[in-house]
Amino acid sequence: MNIIYRNLFAKLRSDNFDTRETLEPMSAFKMQKLMGLMKNIADMPAGEVKLNNSMLNTRFKRMQQRAATQHTTSRETIYLVRIIISNLNATLTHDIPVLVATGLFMGLRGAAQSLGIEMSDNLLRMSQILTDTAFAFLPALVCWSTMNRFGGTPVIGIVLGLMLVAPQLPNAYAIAAGDAVPLSMDILGIPIPVVGYQGSVLPALVLGIFAARLQKWFKTFVPDIIDLIVTPFLTLFVSMLLGLLIIGPIMHTLEIGIFGAVRAFLELPYGIGGFIVGGVHQVIVVFGVHHVFNALEVQLLASTGLDPFNAIITGAIVAQGGAAVAVAARTHDAKKRALYISSAVPAFLGITEPAIFGINLRFMKPFIYGLVGGACAGAIAGFLHLAGTGMGITVLPGTLLYLDHLPEYILVNAVGFGVAFGLTFTFFRPEE
Repeated sequence: MNIIYRNLFAKLRSDNFDTRETLEPMSAFKMQKLMGLMKNIADMPAGEVKLNNSMLNTRFKRMQQRAATQHTTSRETIYLVRIIISNLNATLTHDIPVLVATGLFMGLRGAAQSLGIEMSDNLLRMSQILTDTAFAFLPALVCWSTMNRFGGTPVIGIVLGLMLVAPQLPNAYAIAAGDAVPLSMDILGIPIPVVGYQGSVLPALVLGIFAARLQKWFKTFVPDIIDLIVTPFLTLFVSMLLGLLIIGPIMHTLEIGIFGAVRAFLELPYGIGGFIVGGVHQVIVVFGVHHVFNALEVQLLASTGLDPFNAIITGAIVAQGGAAVAVAARTHDAKKRALYISSAVPAFLGITEPAIFGINLRFMKPFIYGLVGGACAGAIAGFLHLAGTGMGITVLPGTLLYLDHLPEYILVNAVGFGVAFGLTFTFFRPEE
């Protein structure tokens, strides 16, 4: 146990058991971290701590009840668990408003283009800057938020996230479209593909946590006189190598596997393929590797002139929006309801990240119910052999791709929304 937690527990004992304890001497930086932990405790009074996952919340309540009656259980342990919960629940909170705004603008632009509205090159370029920046540089936002929450230096998180999308790296979307290829680096004779991570969440989240812990570890032995130079350099260097040479290749391999699996699933009879793809698609979105499907859709359109994958994922997308709307409907707090509705709207324009990361994944149950709705909608799309005449747009803007099969398209969307909304509204109780 490091000095911060030793002093934390000493202060908890002193405050709660009226004992006289002297804190160990430590730097101003570590004292600031200690005060931050104490603030988390103050912000979450005893008995009012709640987990977003209702099943885990029930287990946590039982643990607290048992702990209160057992002489062998340390009160400080409960406090520590509460600190951990507070940090994990708030990791992505800062990113939600900007994702909501840019996601909405992105959907509106797609709808305008689908309606045949002409845009000049300059206007289109300006709209792309407005709508695409936050998603293209999403790793920077995630790394910043994660570093900030886990006690690292936020600006290091920003720089680390920007390294994942550096212009020197092949763009992830260009690779998916076949316009670029990954860089190849030989490490001990093993070729390792290196790519950019535009729109990815998982690599940035893992790296943010790792970098925050690594920075704290460096500060335990780096002298204060060189700490300002040495610690950030070592943190960025080690974290960058981890991101590009370990996590990166793993994610690239995952992309290839997903690509082949989806093509096989789409060929399954009786809508089974649609059920599977529709049920897991938004899980893949969470991992940030869904852009690989662009290449699949291009191949489908080139070979057949139709894109059945678009119809399936439309059901999955609208289902997450339906689950988010149900959460908003069940929420009594006016400010939270407004935020939830704002997060849900982009889903009906084809952008689910605000709804997933802002609502559904935080509470978990709505996300799972959204997956069920997506599976049901995908099964119907697969059974009806529904396919779009293009790619890139879904849900409301995607209607223009199904003008010859409009009733079937409406049915798929209605099932996805209805199942997800109904399950969430019936079985989910938001913890206010």
